[in-house]
Amino acid sequence: MEKNGEGLMAASIGEEQFAKETLERYSGSTPAEFHSNLILTNFPQYVEYFAKTRNIKVHEGSMFKVAHCPKDEVSILDFKIGSPAAALVVDLCSFLPIKAAILLGMCGGLRRRYKVGDYLVPIASIRDEGTSNFYFPPEVPALANFLMQKAVTKVLDEQATPYHIGITFTSNMRFWEFNEEFKNRLKAAKAQAYEMECATLFAASYKRKFTLGALLLISDLPLNNDGVKTRKSSAKVFEQFMPDHVEKGVAILKAAHKMQEQNIKGAYHRNIGIKKDLDS
Repeated sequence: MEKNGEGLMAASIGEEQFAKETLERYSGSTPAEFHSNLILTNFPQYVEYFAKTRNIKVHEGSMFKVAHCPKDEVSILDFKIGSPAAALVVDLCSFLPIKAAILLGMCGGLRRRYKVGDYLVPIASIRDEGTSNFYFPPEVPALANFLMQKAVTKVLDEQATPYHIGITFTSNMRFWEFNEEFKNRLKAAKAQAYEMECATLFAASYKRKFTLGALLLISDLPLNNDGVKTRKSSAKVFEQFMPDHVEKGVAILKAAHKMQEQNIKGAYHRNIGIKKDLDS
């Protein structure tokens, strides 16, 4: 038997309450402040841009940086980098009445014809990161939500924005640009891009019935001799491409909302017609 009350306290709190209290600690926002549309990103600059252009406050907890825009009915959350953080943010946010979510991330393009600043629409991801194994056996594919990716391509087509469609290779491997064995694995997999979160996000959102897609910005071309991301090139990517990336994310969420209202197939039923009031 526990000598203190910690064991009893853990047993008395349910998963939903635990998730919401954790989200509040990590984000500095109450669950009620989150809107029904959510942008997920790995970069605090995206949150700061979103807040500045909409004249709203940035909240910061022990892990996440977030902002909430009532006019757009969109919240944006920086969950940092890596598959464990990606799993955590889906596990927490799946208990909120969110109708649609989009990852605005960056990736390394693995095709010669790609250019920095191009968009990639990932339809699936290779699960090399390990974290997704906690949700499904290895043979289960990590797929983006169908409705969300339809909304992504709809917005890109309407705005006459060129883009690529493909599969990403999700891994926790760092400094792989200097690892020839790993680079050969990438080439053999025929993936279109390398990144660190999509497979986890797709698997976790499938498990949690959380409607989530992704629009990735190609920030570097790591298989090219001069394509490795540097401090200078990274700053240039943010300056040139971040505003458009964020605004496209907002437009995609609005398009997804309209598609859900029209009962277009693809979203999880739990995300259609749910109320924003967490206490109802």
